[in-house]
Amino acid sequence: MGVVLSLGDGKRAPASIARLVDLTKADMARVNELILSKAGSDVEMIPEVANHLISSGGKRLRPMVTLAAAQMFGYAGEKHVKLAASVEFMHTATLLHDDVVDESGMRRGKRTARMIWGNQASVLVGDFLLGQAFRMMVEVGSLDALDTLSAAATIIAEGEVMQLGVAKNLETTEDDYLQVIKAKTAALFSAAAEVGPIIADAAKADRAALRSYGTNLGLAFQLIDDALDYGGNTQSLGKNVGDDFREGKVTLPVILSYRRGTAEERDFWKRAIEQNESGDAELERALGLMNRYGAIGDTIGRARHFGEIARDALAPLKGSPQKSALLEVIDFCIERAN
Repeated sequence: MGVVLSLGDGKRAPASIARLVDLTKADMARVNELILSKAGSDVEMIPEVANHLISSGGKRLRPMVTLAAAQMFGYAGEKHVKLAASVEFMHTATLLHDDVVDESGMRRGKRTARMIWGNQASVLVGDFLLGQAFRMMVEVGSLDALDTLSAAATIIAEGEVMQLGVAKNLETTEDDYLQVIKAKTAALFSAAAEVGPIIADAAKADRAALRSYGTNLGLAFQLIDDALDYGGNTQSLGKNVGDDFREGKVTLPVILSYRRGTAEERDFWKRAIEQNESGDAELERALGLMNRYGAIGDTIGRARHFGEIARDALAPLKGSPQKSALLEVIDFCIERAN
């Protein structure tokens, strides 16, 4: 079961990453300094585009996971800071690239970089950040950490290409979709968690535990994002509710609704997703069908399942403040849907 924080009146406190933030605060200050310095360039547009997204209020969850995972195994050096910054640069680069591929207009409540500077600048600055990430990995001097993060970069790119293959394809199965998000989202969470024990010279079993934790946390995180696109609000999403629908994305709520619907309802989904008939009226009908067939609730249920796998992955590890904080991250990610 999840970590339950009890309030004085008997109510359950909402899940929080406050403990993770507190444990990694000093290290994250150094990570943030490094990020700002490494985003600099004599080419004027590069720091402008990079800082637009870097300073836009993201939680920096992935680098905090890297730092906490290193702390958990007693690491006391400096190299985890560069690895955490590398993880954040990889994440930022994928966001810049994603927004181009998805033709997105908003990210974290702000206009996307592509809307301000154009697609070409977004792609090229993303490439610059990836290059800086790999330079920092090399400076760390751990071939295992470099191998783990570079493998993740390859898998993320494969996930993006897989997503193109299932775009607007309503014959996509749930298994197909899970493969996409395992590559596109979960791979970086997995690598972010695993490089912590790597740099701390932890045992292979500990590396495997953190790798599994990260993978399943990433799956849960993405599935909740999918549910929130239909059941959240613009303020919490940082984008417009229904953007996935308007962009014709085949996410799990759509897959479940399509497969469970009548022939007439499947025709509606084909018009909406494949033929771009996705206005406000169509969005309202899509929401009605998702509610009828329990698609949003079941998507959240799938996320809870992967959250429990992430929790079980850490179960054999000895208790520590970092372990408790990483367990709370699971609850925080899933309870965004409440």
